[in-house]
Amino acid sequence: MPTPSRAWREFPQRYRLEAGKCKKCGAVSFPPRLVCPVCGWREFTKTKLAENGKVLTYTIIRVPPHQFADQAPYAVAIVELSDGVKVTGQVVDCDFDKIKIGLRVKFEFRKMYSEGEAGVIYYGYKFVPA
Repeated sequence: MPTPSRAWREFPQRYRLEAGKCKKCGAVSFPPRLVCPVCGWREFTKTKLAENGKVLTYTIIRVPPHQFADQAPYAVAIVELSDGVKVTGQVVDCDFDKIKIGLRVKFEFRKMYSEGEAGVIYYGYKFVPA
């Protein structure tokens, strides 16, 4: 479980869908990286990810990590966004038999989990059918 300080550092990518675009080769990395995985450059600009995409592959998680036990079973997919970036995320508000490769989805901002009754509430993105 991330610490409150880590959650704070991740706000831009989780809450505004910000990625890093390499100033040299233009590769987009999500989450943002310190070194471009394509060319090794270390300078980036912030860019906002596309909010729509399609499912490339998916799986149904039936035995989850303990912090997600109350959500099982749930679907996780690799989604190719309309800007070409690939992102992993949970697919919600959809029966499992409706999830198919090629399914059009969009980002939605949702509660992920919380630390006890008075702890930090962590938010993030999930995918819903478009």
